[in-house]
Amino acid sequence: MLAKRIIPCLDIKDGQTVKGTNFVNLRQAGDPVELGKAYSAQGADELVYLDITASHEGRKTFTELVKRIASEIDIPFTVGGGINELADVDRLLNAGADKVSVNSAAIRSPQLIDEIAKHFGSQVCVVAIDARQTPQGWKCYLNGGRVETERQLFEWAHEANDRGAGEILFTSMDHDGVKTGYANEALAKLSDLLTIPVIASGGAGKMEHFRDAFSKGKADAALAASVFHFGEIPIPELKKYLCREGINIRI
Repeated sequence: MLAKRIIPCLDIKDGQTVKGTNFVNLRQAGDPVELGKAYSAQGADELVYLDITASHEGRKTFTELVKRIASEIDIPFTVGGGINELADVDRLLNAGADKVSVNSAAIRSPQLIDEIAKHFGSQVCVVAIDARQTPQGWKCYLNGGRVETERQLFEWAHEANDRGAGEILFTSMDHDGVKTGYANEALAKLSDLLTIPVIASGGAGKMEHFRDAFSKGKADAALAASVFHFGEIPIPELKKYLCREGINIRI
């Protein structure tokens, strides 16, 4: 059985790491390269960098940042934000990223997933899904959680899987930054439905939440931001705890 992964996520705005609650109320969390180096040294398995404003200028700035990250960090990292076509993927991979995360553009043009998988391999393509529960079930959102769509979480994740995505990064917007635990029921349903790994995102507040994401939610990886950025949960301690709880994790 593959080891479960711990993945710090760094949301980037204007070249700095920021963190919010339910996708709003952002506060500064530090230099993205220095944070990434620290997480690598602490034993993080991978990193995710998301350009959360991703304007055209932001993407240019972000490419330079990706080059800096690649030159300083020796664990795999994924980058996302403003990726709309194969040229964007090519640019970021050439800058040193290992994978790209697509979200809004993939919902708008699902064939983008097929194209990325065909040109660069499925392992490069992470499909990020931001969703929240509504009276009509789990709905997917675009543009950093600003725009509700008609797409349902489970059918969209299944389609992304079939089109060649290598992983699904599922963020529960209701749980984001609230620190009350991941959306384990939805995670378990996704894990049962899909043939590719599922990354849990949104809700980490204490070590038990990571354990539950792996045991109850059947997630392959758990992503978190503020608990790492603000020193609430040290990664080495988290990994030792998970080992004691019987979770297969790399120490």
